[in-house]
Amino acid sequence: MDVPTLVSEALGNEEVAAHVPLKGEDALFVTPTRTIRYSAEGLLSDESVSEFSHGAERVAISKGRRKATIELDYGTDGTEEFTVPASELDGALHPVLAGVLSANDVTGPGETVVRTFRFSELTIVVTSDRLIKHIGSAVWDREYEEIPYDSVRGIEIEEGNVSSQFVLRTEGRTQRIKAPNESFRTVRETIEEAILAYYDVASMTDLETALAEKTETESTAEAGPVSFESEVDPVGGTDEREGTSQTESTAADSATNTSPANELEQNGFTAAAETVEPDIDPAELHAALDDLEASIEAQRQTLERQQQWIDDFRELIPDR
Repeated sequence: MDVPTLVSEALGNEEVAAHVPLKGEDALFVTPTRTIRYSAEGLLSDESVSEFSHGAERVAISKGRRKATIELDYGTDGTEEFTVPASELDGALHPVLAGVLSANDVTGPGETVVRTFRFSELTIVVTSDRLIKHIGSAVWDREYEEIPYDSVRGIEIEEGNVSSQFVLRTEGRTQRIKAPNESFRTVRETIEEAILAYYDVASMTDLETALAEKTETESTAEAGPVSFESEVDPVGGTDEREGTSQTESTAADSATNTSPANELEQNGFTAAAETVEPDIDPAELHAALDDLEASIEAQRQTLERQQQWIDDFRELIPDR
């Protein structure tokens, strides 16, 4: 990898973590703390570099037919953006997003970002230690979810006609990663390989065994040893309070502490039973969510077609 002189000067003591070729000699040079966009000398422009800190609170993208824009939002410090060829967006976004996650302490020291997936408004980042999940128009902001591999207790696959789901059972809840069927195999294999490496096992069968043993160990630890009181009074024994038997004392206490409700029951009246709500049918709930998701997907596709029409039309308008 040849590093242009301007880039070397901008790097200082930092090392290049990722190099992304763009158009011609243009390129991105990504370090742990920033992204440097290098623009080679052209007919109408001089050689230049631009720097973008990874300390952003939000990362967003917009994509046209030829160019794509990566926007970094720094909150009260404003926003900055740079463009890349639309065909190079995925390759450029991955190292930039990895740098932002590290700068925001989402990923820890030594943790590597394996791969980034983007499906409409769902972003999945697979790292060596966890899954990071974000839903929204932005690629990432601070309203994200993470699934540490240490919390995984089981893995299931739910196949569908159009899309399928990678299901992770964790300590707190069940997490579902949904992807179109044409991409699902890649998503599944990437996540499975990352989890296998984390648990240092060679196959899904070995992983199931390791997770089962971990769950059993945790259940035993939570239950703890069974303890008994050091002194157990015999049934019908003597009550020290008044020298009477425990049976007699208990009967006396019961009579003394009788509540009005107990008196009604003793006289033949029964309290009204509490109203019990019927259980929610999971199948009906999933069906309702699937219908809602299908409706949202149809709206998204319509918006994407309209946005594409706008982008195409802009390409025909001369620059101001």
